Amino acid sequence: MRTLLRTVLTPMAVLRLVLGWGSFLLLLALTPALDGPLPAWLLWLLLGGIVAVITLSAFGVVTEAEHLAHRLGDPYGTLVLTISIAAIEVILIAAVMLGPGEHTTIARDSVMAVSMIIMNLVVGIALLVGGMRHRHLRANPTGVSLYLGMLIVLLSVAFALPALIGGEGAYAPAQAIPLVLLTVCLYAFFLLRQMGAQRADFQEAADARHATSSSSSSSDAERAPIGAVLVEHRAELIARTLLLIAMVLPIVLLSHDMATLLDEGLDRLGAPVALSGILIAMIVFLPETITTIRAALGGEMQRVSNLCHGALVSTAGLTIPAVLTIGLLTGQHVLLAESPVNLLLLGVTLLLTLATFLGRRLTALHGAAHLFVFVLYGMSVFS
Repeated sequence: MRTLLRTVLTPMAVLRLVLGWGSFLLLLALTPALDGPLPAWLLWLLLGGIVAVITLSAFGVVTEAEHLAHRLGDPYGTLVLTISIAAIEVILIAAVMLGPGEHTTIARDSVMAVSMIIMNLVVGIALLVGGMRHRHLRANPTGVSLYLGMLIVLLSVAFALPALIGGEGAYAPAQAIPLVLLTVCLYAFFLLRQMGAQRADFQEAADARHATSSSSSSSDAERAPIGAVLVEHRAELIARTLLLIAMVLPIVLLSHDMATLLDEGLDRLGAPVALSGILIAMIVFLPETITTIRAALGGEMQRVSNLCHGALVSTAGLTIPAVLTIGLLTGQHVLLAESPVNLLLLGVTLLLTLATFLGRRLTALHGAAHLFVFVLYGMSVFS
């Protein structure tokens, strides 16, 4: 047990816990002194500090999720990682919605930003660095097509359908309730199939691995069944899960203050409203971006798809029901319908993803095309 604690509670893990919980307690103690308008320098100092702590804690969550992923193996491990990231995203969006002020578009802006960041920026960088290092890259086409099928449905429900059947870009309560139930059921069925009968569809294609990763491929083939892994490493899995939760909680508690300060700071700058969602998305997905690039450098393109497309499926599958439920319980107007420009960019992104991952080979040129679309999205935000 002592050896296990030393393995799990590393000095960096302890530092992250101390910084996360210490920052929350400090802000709690300073709350009376921070009431009222703050000087600009103090506002940005506090906001920068909170964002730094949340980012550091998010790295800790991803680190523990990666340890669990390594122990459990794919697709279970990658699923733990992607759901952890999606949960942080949902927490931050919920904190903004439940905070002071009107935030009718925060869910729409955040999920749209996540979609563009993951499918174009992160995938683009991964394909660029992976394609320049390896000549023969290929993902599992069945797994990618399953992700794309889910994304087409979930993102259409999130961004396109409200403009057609809703009122003023938002679902009516009679529409929101069945959509919440249907989305949860579809996502749950997807997870059930991904972890069960169709788990091979989300593993590396037999001819896709580069020679440098052949040793890890053989180890995957010899991996023990998931039940045996859970029994053999039960203590470690429980310890890392508890540590992961302990690192997520400061993010939850600090997100309320971050949302309040971010809203005030962007309002003072006169920045676009959508920038708040973009900043939240970039904070949350920075750690997973690094993990994705590492996978691309190793030639593991199905893992890149699992991390990116899987994270987006989890984000959409969890966020849309969560924000609609919050809207129903609080009476908030949840505006989801997207602008024609963003719908066009989203459609281009899905078509480009289809052309990229279902081809015979993935190249750096595919990555450059994805990065170009992300630049177009950035231009649309500030237009």
